[in-house]
Amino acid sequence: MASDINKVILIGRFVKDPELKYTQGGSSVTNFSIANNRSYSQGGEKKEIVSYFNCVAWGKPGELIAQYCKKGQRIAVEGRLQQRSWDDKEGNKRSTVEVVVENFQFLTSKPGQGESADHHEPPQDFSPPQGGGGSSFSDDDIPF
Repeated sequence: MASDINKVILIGRFVKDPELKYTQGGSSVTNFSIANNRSYSQGGEKKEIVSYFNCVAWGKPGELIAQYCKKGQRIAVEGRLQQRSWDDKEGNKRSTVEVVVENFQFLTSKPGQGESADHHEPPQDFSPPQGGGGSSFSDDDIPF
């Protein structure tokens, strides 16, 4: 059987601060939304459209996103689309599609380089997660 492809790469800005939660089993999960702007021309006039994408990051990558990212900051996420369905309190079927983050990169500049300085510096001994499903970046890739 042939394998299907489910891959998404987005760059955008946090719509609000990420929300870190824990499952009953103790696993950490961070939910956030990013706004992605696209410019186009129509009839010689430049227009812009904004799309909003819900994202979920599990484990250490999600904890890092929740710790170091704030509303308005830029991030690149790579992952897969996932559809979930459930019944709401009134018994109506509900569903959503979200990006399950498998890799990410902080894109907000250091303070004084054109971006807001309302984020926290990572500790000097900061080290990225290693292994399965984590982010594959090094200390040199962190922009702050």
